[in-house]
Amino acid sequence: MSRTKKTIIWTVSLIMAGILSYGTYYATSIYSGLDGLQKSGESSPFREIEQVDAKAPEPPKWEGTEPVNILLMGVDARGFDEGEIPRSDTMLVASIDPVDKTINLFSIMRDTYTEIPGYGNSRINTAVTHGPKTAMMAVGDLLGLPIQYYVYTDFQGFIKLVDSIGGVDFYVEKDMKYGSKADKNQYDIDLKQGMQHLDGNKALQYVRFRYDKLGDFTRTERQRELMKAVAKKMQSTTSIMKLPDILESVSPYIDTNLDVTDMVKLANVGYQSSMKGSEQIPPMKLLVEDNVGGAAVLTVRNPQTLKDYVQEVLNPPAPEPETESQQN
Repeated sequence: MSRTKKTIIWTVSLIMAGILSYGTYYATSIYSGLDGLQKSGESSPFREIEQVDAKAPEPPKWEGTEPVNILLMGVDARGFDEGEIPRSDTMLVASIDPVDKTINLFSIMRDTYTEIPGYGNSRINTAVTHGPKTAMMAVGDLLGLPIQYYVYTDFQGFIKLVDSIGGVDFYVEKDMKYGSKADKNQYDIDLKQGMQHLDGNKALQYVRFRYDKLGDFTRTERQRELMKAVAKKMQSTTSIMKLPDILESVSPYIDTNLDVTDMVKLANVGYQSSMKGSEQIPPMKLLVEDNVGGAAVLTVRNPQTLKDYVQEVLNPPAPEPETESQQN
């Protein structure tokens, strides 16, 4: 064998060894990162109420072929001691259909007054204070959907996620400004109208802003739109290559009941899926502004009609075929 051929073989072998080594490191890093998202014991944010939460019914199992529904909960943990569970500031349900490869987002108004299983009626944002399984049940009963999984994070987790994917390019529809001395101005809001690049801090400002005439109504819409931009960026090749670093960055701030196997299945489905739609829950036509015990709340005009509405969003009726007269 000539020296030239030997050199080529050694070069190719070294390249292949490098690729395999990186592939092994990449796979191992991803597995470790995913596994670290599910917390237990002292590392769980729900450790103080684990015994209470354990008594709640287990969420339904996902077999991998039917639609799966994931409750995303964001909390404002400022001013809370470690181990205390604040009310959820944001509640979104991502409904993913692995057959149609589509995703629907539902944002739930946090002042929605509904039944919290085992705890009577209250605002939906109090459900998580009784544990994630109770929150999944409350949201599932409201929407008429089985909620199989939850993902729980706080402000810092959201900031880290957006920063770890390099921020998002996004159009801010108007100037937004709000300041608060209560938290030493750490989370003040100051955004200008126009297309711009939002890092984690600015993205948080955008989804938190509710200081206009429609308050939480427009805020939930902004949350859905920003999450769509984040999801799209997560599907990019660059983000996928950076996945081990992304997981390492956000892991301390996230808790979930997803195991690694289901995360991998969901990641595969999510990568192939496209955003189908996004809706506010309850929709304006079914929403009633009410007062309970001196507190302003939002009630649902007809709970069954709301469930029917959710099903119509997920499974819209097929358009009627055109008649011969319409075609002419």
